Amino acid sequence: MSSSVSAERQGAMAGEQSQSLQLPGIILGVGLGGFVDGIVLHQLLQWHHMLTSTSHDRIGVKYYPANTVSGLEMNTVWDGIFHAICWVAVLTGLAILYARVTRHRRRVWKSPALWGWILVGWGLFNLVEGVLDHHILGIHHVYAGEQQIWWDLGFLLLGAILVAVGYVIQRRAVPLDLEGDGRVREARRA
Repeated sequence: MSSSVSAERQGAMAGEQSQSLQLPGIILGVGLGGFVDGIVLHQLLQWHHMLTSTSHDRIGVKYYPANTVSGLEMNTVWDGIFHAICWVAVLTGLAILYARVTRHRRRVWKSPALWGWILVGWGLFNLVEGVLDHHILGIHHVYAGEQQIWWDLGFLLLGAILVAVGYVIQRRAVPLDLEGDGRVREARRA
């Protein structure tokens, strides 16, 4: 009987911990996923910028080719706005996490529950950004050209995989004893 009580208690603790880490983890994942997209695809590989496919977009945005100085300047401004939004998402996720976890913060950073939710957030970023910017608005593509649909679908597939893997990781996470008494508590301000 005690093993079933222990398993029930552990399941309840895992659920509490998962809920307290869910929102900040997802917001952090969205911001970090955006940074990976912007840094790797926009800056390092230079496969696209925010407005590089507006010559074929679905909303009538002026075309700013990345191979002209004025076009690159405008794309750089919009890439900067995109990065600023990612930065705000990361700061917001950190602020929520800081407010919810008042003790043993180092343990939380090692928690598979938090990292699972961060992967879910990154995957959600890919899915929303991929559907909205690549397919609905058409303002840019992962790698523009004849095969761009496959790059765009691969981006969505990566997003779905990140969501699934992150969800499984956070579900299997062992609850942390953040208060030292066997219970995980969510800090609330009065």
